[in-house]
Amino acid sequence: MGQLKLLVQVAFRNLFASWVNVIIGGIILFGTVLVVVGGAVVDSLDESMSRSIIGSVAGHLQVYSEKSKDSLALYGNMGGEADLRVIERFSDIKKVLEQHPNVKTVVPMGTNSTMLMSGNTVDLTLARLRDLYKQAAAGETPELRAQIDSLKSHVRQMIALLEKDLERRNAIAAESALDPADLLALERARTPEFWEGFEKDPLASLELLENRIAPLVTDGDMVPLRYLGTDLVNFQKTFDRMRVVDGTAVPEGQRGLLLPKFSYEEFFKLKTARRLDIIKEARDINHRKIAEDPDLQRRLKENQTQTRELLFQLDPLKTQQAIARLQKALGSNEADLEKLLVAFFTMDDANFDTRYQQFYAELVPLLNLYRLRLGDELSITSFTRTGYARSANVKVYGTYEFTGMEKSQLAGSLSLMDLITFRELYGYMTVDQKDELEKLQAASGVTDVKREDAEAALFGEDSSLVAETASGAIDEDVQLEGSSLARRQQEQLLRKYTQQDIDEGVVLHAAVMLKDPDSLEQTMVELQEASRKAGLPLKVVSWHQASDLVGQIILVAKLVLYAAVFIIFVVAVVIINNAVMMATLQRVREIGTMRAIGAQRGFVLSLVLLETTVLGLVFGAAGALLGTLAVKGLGTAGIPAFHESMYFFFSGPRLFPTLQPSNIITALVIVLGVSAFSTFYPAYLATRVSPLQAMQTDE
Repeated sequence: MGQLKLLVQVAFRNLFASWVNVIIGGIILFGTVLVVVGGAVVDSLDESMSRSIIGSVAGHLQVYSEKSKDSLALYGNMGGEADLRVIERFSDIKKVLEQHPNVKTVVPMGTNSTMLMSGNTVDLTLARLRDLYKQAAAGETPELRAQIDSLKSHVRQMIALLEKDLERRNAIAAESALDPADLLALERARTPEFWEGFEKDPLASLELLENRIAPLVTDGDMVPLRYLGTDLVNFQKTFDRMRVVDGTAVPEGQRGLLLPKFSYEEFFKLKTARRLDIIKEARDINHRKIAEDPDLQRRLKENQTQTRELLFQLDPLKTQQAIARLQKALGSNEADLEKLLVAFFTMDDANFDTRYQQFYAELVPLLNLYRLRLGDELSITSFTRTGYARSANVKVYGTYEFTGMEKSQLAGSLSLMDLITFRELYGYMTVDQKDELEKLQAASGVTDVKREDAEAALFGEDSSLVAETASGAIDEDVQLEGSSLARRQQEQLLRKYTQQDIDEGVVLHAAVMLKDPDSLEQTMVELQEASRKAGLPLKVVSWHQASDLVGQIILVAKLVLYAAVFIIFVVAVVIINNAVMMATLQRVREIGTMRAIGAQRGFVLSLVLLETTVLGLVFGAAGALLGTLAVKGLGTAGIPAFHESMYFFFSGPRLFPTLQPSNIITALVIVLGVSAFSTFYPAYLATRVSPLQAMQTDE
């Protein structure tokens, strides 16, 4: 005990006796701070991203058919949607999973994707005009006639603007790239005779405009739509970070769609307004300057050169209103709306905020801010599991987002669809289709025949399936009881579906929320075993596995941190080793003297190792303290998300790191291990020093 006390005293006495020790201590201190802060940040990032994934769509666990060719990838993959085998009856797996004491709730799911063709401005205007004529066919009113005349004037103005665009295009190009038939249609649509005869056959005239004129306008977009079919009511109860932003939630038991707020703004909002929103946010939140930022300058330039998007929306009356408002805002007498718009969008840091407010206060009320309005019916065409196209009409009730992840593209990429519509688009018979099929079978006298009885039923002597028939017309209205396709679709949209309708159909996968997430691994194993015993070949995976590449980002971050720490401490080993060797060589006389007065080699070895250990503990503790203070500071201020994509990984606009005891313990263990390893060889050399060497050094 006395010897240990002596060694400790000598170690502390020599702590700052040499500049070499200060260098070694500085390396240890820096490495400790890096391990503590880096470990805390990566662990906090892992925790925040798990909250994002678990709280947005994955749940703690995901289950899907074990027979699936691909693994589940909730956020998509480079090859498209995963090829998953369907689970025939959700109620079967729900019953098995909910029997586990740690399962809180099970949410049915299925993902698919498609592309929507967002009609251009002319398409949308003509569609509204066609709807008005259909209403007029049932009974025209003065108000309805005024709306029709206004839209007709608007279409005529659009055609005039389109003609100017084509003239400019032809002046630049060597020859016109338009189909001659389109040019003839455009010339015809510009004549007074076309519009004088419009009312004689408005639907035929609209057909010409829709098929020949509208395609000449190129402001339509292909919009990606990735949707999640689910039990919408149960989904909102389970994932409590979800909130409806605009519109309303889909009524319980009805068909409907909720668009993610992020995608709704990005793909359906007027492009001019969207650019201004992005610039506004960049200036207010990120404190960027237009004069210094090429990206903001590019967006403003696009607004100046792409005014056609606004011009096509304004009918003659609104055009005059827009001219008057812009003249007042700019203090100008210019009467050309296009020139006024170019002048208005000539913005800089000094006038941007004023012009931004004027745009929304003066111009937006004259425009359709969104191509798709909440409450509209959206026609979705998607590919079924067997590869053929299937369409369904679904009403857009509103937009939604996850609290804290409003700016995240990952969290804002999935539209939420009712499970009944999802099944129809995926190629499975819905409740409505089964009812309709039963009515058709009853009306036509169709008889079900078993496969093994088919030959006898068709070719047997007493066959009741073979009968003489005569040619005749088929009255579809009678067969379908007077219902039309549009009427059946409307009935489907309004029909109330029961929980049994939702639970009894197919699903692709399901989210499982646990009561105790700390028992996740054990619960996975037990659910896997329970499903096999029940004859349901399910694969149970954690949120980390289900998130695919997104879930690997934390693993990559940890590998980068560990690689950085490894490189730093490899360098530290070399430096400490050389430094301790230099210090040992400088102390040859001292060590030889100790050997001469009776110090054993073990004493010398312990002395050198203990000195480095004390050095590591002192500077390591100082580094741990500095690292703790740094993490506390970051935990209070937060690390801002430098890009919108980081909102998902930070589970919000800022990451607030927290310190765990394991971060400090890991740092100290690594520091002490590196210190001891790098000192072992110099300590061994110190034990080889003899009194004779000490005397030779004196000479």
